[in-house]
Amino acid sequence: MSNAIELRDVTRKFGRVSAADSMDFHVPAGSITGLLGRNGAGKTTAMAMISGQDRPSSGSVEVLGGNPFENSEILRNITFVRDNQRYPDGYKLHHVLRIAPDFAPNWSTEVAEELVERLHIPSRVQITKFSRGQVSSVAIVLGLASRAAVTLLDEPYLGLDVTARATFHEMLLRDFAEHPRTVLLSTHLIEESERMLDRVVIVDRGRTVVECDAEEARKLAFTVSGVPDAVDGFSAGYRVLRSQGVGGLKSVTVSGTLDGSAGEKAARHNVRLAPVSLQDLVAAHGEAETTEQSMGAMS
Repeated sequence: MSNAIELRDVTRKFGRVSAADSMDFHVPAGSITGLLGRNGAGKTTAMAMISGQDRPSSGSVEVLGGNPFENSEILRNITFVRDNQRYPDGYKLHHVLRIAPDFAPNWSTEVAEELVERLHIPSRVQITKFSRGQVSSVAIVLGLASRAAVTLLDEPYLGLDVTARATFHEMLLRDFAEHPRTVLLSTHLIEESERMLDRVVIVDRGRTVVECDAEEARKLAFTVSGVPDAVDGFSAGYRVLRSQGVGGLKSVTVSGTLDGSAGEKAARHNVRLAPVSLQDLVAAHGEAETTEQSMGAMS
């Protein structure tokens, strides 16, 4: 499978701050890939460069075989829905739906109309007066109805209730099956979204820390729990990503494979092992550097 998106050694600096720091990852064409990480990890910066709205300080960004920055041929095949999408004063829903097809050659009026109806988007109220969830609903209409070859969705359902989020998931999967495209989705609602993901990219502090198939990602770490001394004894030799203590018990998330040898070692140390969810893995990597610094200070 060819890649629709490739970032190679990408750094993006804003003054002395690096929002992307030698970031590398690729997104296969025809996949739904989750771009995951804590706030400030570099997800929106990466999407801005992929969409051609920004360019790297160093390194290269390639989309659909070329540099997207100021490249009209590539940009017409990209849709970027941001979590802080803004609309002109006075705009109502019909203004957006009238203009959107001019920027989306694959625009589907049928998808737009179905989403408007199912998400209950007001037609007579100015968008500037919409609730957070209603603004997100408009963004979802633009993202899915565009049927762009590369669709970037940055926190697309902030403020949506559980029914509206389920509608988004259903419509995305259904239309994706009928009209394949490349989707890069950034979200903090990982448990709700992970069933849709073919691939996972986890970024932290501007760097790529995990890049693999979604199923493989869940096998990259596991949790160890028990009394502190036993957990510490088991964890020796593993990279500890996250550490938590409650009362007289301790739980750590370590990088590694939960296999037979780990089970045998757990029996010797009298600790319990458990697989991690994708959400736990993202949270663990978000805390990894702090945990390592704390353990280093204690040693």
